Amino acid sequence: MCELMTIAAAIVFTVVYFRVSKSPAVFTTMLMFWGAALMWSVDCVHSAMEGEGLFDISWEDTILGGIILAAGLAVFGVMSFLERRRAQAVA
Repeated sequence: MCELMTIAAAIVFTVVYFRVSKSPAVFTTMLMFWGAALMWSVDCVHSAMEGEGLFDISWEDTILGGIILAAGLAVFGVMSFLERRRAQAVA
């Protein structure tokens, strides 16, 4: 489930970056979620090669996905705050 959640977050931040805001905070968060999605993709393929299911749709994996999303959004929030604060200091 964390695989699907990180892919969804990466797609959302990619759309936001290319259509709404060319912000460095959005770009960095987009890359973080794509990196996490790539990492979980490798893990899912490895699990499938060992005979397990391709996606782990368990409660624990859902909680892990929520933690990953929360951490990514927290980093995004801090970066956005610092970006705005720096822009106000310059102006």
